[in-house]
Amino acid sequence: MTLADDELARYARHIVLKEVGGAGQLRLKAASAAVIGAGGIGSPTIQYLAAAGVGRLVIIDDDAVELSNLQRQTLFATADLGAGKARTAAEAARRLNPHLTAEPRAVRIDAGNAPALLAGVDVVLDGCDNFATRLAVADAALALRVPLVSAAVGQFEGQLAVYRGWEADKPCYRCFVGDAPDREEASCAEAGVLGPVTGVLGSMAALEAIRSITPFSEDPAGRLLLVDALSWRFRTLSLPKDPGCPGCSVQASA
Repeated sequence: MTLADDELARYARHIVLKEVGGAGQLRLKAASAAVIGAGGIGSPTIQYLAAAGVGRLVIIDDDAVELSNLQRQTLFATADLGAGKARTAAEAARRLNPHLTAEPRAVRIDAGNAPALLAGVDVVLDGCDNFATRLAVADAALALRVPLVSAAVGQFEGQLAVYRGWEADKPCYRCFVGDAPDREEASCAEAGVLGPVTGVLGSMAALEAIRSITPFSEDPAGRLLLVDALSWRFRTLSLPKDPGCPGCSVQASA
């Protein structure tokens, strides 16, 4: 695999970075990423992964564009109202970068279909809006041994973490949240969310996906980033592995 002349020009600002370079850009071109949810978090994630030259994007979302989405979901415009999010997001990604393959999957991901939908990807980015889906995605990524970048937002706050629970010293998503698929949670429609907060978390999720594909600097797995836009504060917490976690303790010991 090589980079064509127009790709060398397109990715020139990456290639001059010693942490990325030509080798890293080739790794991005050869990589596949699955994005769960093309909403407030998924929109900037998809845009930045497409712009960065990730060769294949699998976009999983069964929703259609609604007027209330346009306050934060930057992939869509008023003319897209009623259109399927996955297909519209894939078309936008291909317009942004014709060198990539963007595959829409207009299905609701769950425990039954997640392994097949995520098979063959190099990194999973989860920006979905319900806890049960997050658990299904996390379990499938763990079983497939694919890094999971998980981002969430609410009102003025957000959180981001990278999970590789099959490694002996790294936590999985269940180490963090436990085993409660029916936990109560307020939706964005009920609690509200400031649009740019989703942009911040989506952009940072794309950054961590790129870091998973072409590693540079410190490994973020095992830490949790908390963003508080009201107080202009970013905090990083240690996220230890749970030795009794039913999700990853067996895999790690194996």
